[in-house]
Amino acid sequence: MNDTPHACAVCWLNGRLVSPGEARVSVFDHGLLYGDGVFEGIRFYRRRPFKLEAHLDRMFDSARAIALDLPWSRADLADAVAMTVAAYDGDDGYLRLVATRGEGALGIDPRNCTNPSLFIIADRLSMVARETRERGVRLIIAATRRLSPDALDPRIKSLNYLNHILARIEANHAGADEAILLDAAGRVAEGTADNIFVVRCGRLLTPPPVEGALAGITRETVLELAHEAGVEAAEIPLAPYDLYTADECFLTGTGAELIPVAQVNGRRMGTCPGPTYLELARRFHTLVTG
Repeated sequence: MNDTPHACAVCWLNGRLVSPGEARVSVFDHGLLYGDGVFEGIRFYRRRPFKLEAHLDRMFDSARAIALDLPWSRADLADAVAMTVAAYDGDDGYLRLVATRGEGALGIDPRNCTNPSLFIIADRLSMVARETRERGVRLIIAATRRLSPDALDPRIKSLNYLNHILARIEANHAGADEAILLDAAGRVAEGTADNIFVVRCGRLLTPPPVEGALAGITRETVLELAHEAGVEAAEIPLAPYDLYTADECFLTGTGAELIPVAQVNGRRMGTCPGPTYLELARRFHTLVTG
């Protein structure tokens, strides 16, 4: 397999398939200039997009929340996704759907933009190396805080990820694999690109979205799988103490799938990978490949 960056990538841009080298948006696009747009990341397995309807629901909700009137129907987007997956050279991959406000005059007034732009990228995505996934990742708790819901609702998947990028830079500088962001009150919110779960005394716990965590689709899937497996699960506020003293900890996300955590700020988990993680990861694998 050719490991050149984007060698396998496929792009769909405003109605047609184009090569990655031909895919272009204007330098006056407000998505580029101001982060004015929304996106979704979607995995596909055996050429089947996973939870496509849930992702489209969230994308249209995000667009409505920022008053972005998408000129494409859900059926249009589903057809575009199908076309992109069919053109991709591989059975499994990752899709990035991006809708921007479109080209407009300089200045933030969205009324300057009359034609939103949409593009879809199909490519490979691996959040961590296989050996890292097997041993578990090392987390730090970032000094950078998650934007509070009264500043920007975490349910909106906007194109502005700067505070998450700053947290990831902290992780890079610390030699860690990922960073956890706290909310303004010091409670655990989420990772830079994933949700977080802990296991304590047999209970599966995760922060509620109202605390600043994205209402992740993989997160919701894991909660459903836990219910099927008879694992007690709850959405409750968590503090760093709950991470430090957890029996198990793991991350979830479309890009991450499920990743076990070995340590947080140098505190080792009780087990990694733990039995709850292993059971849920097994069920998740069966679900997406069955």
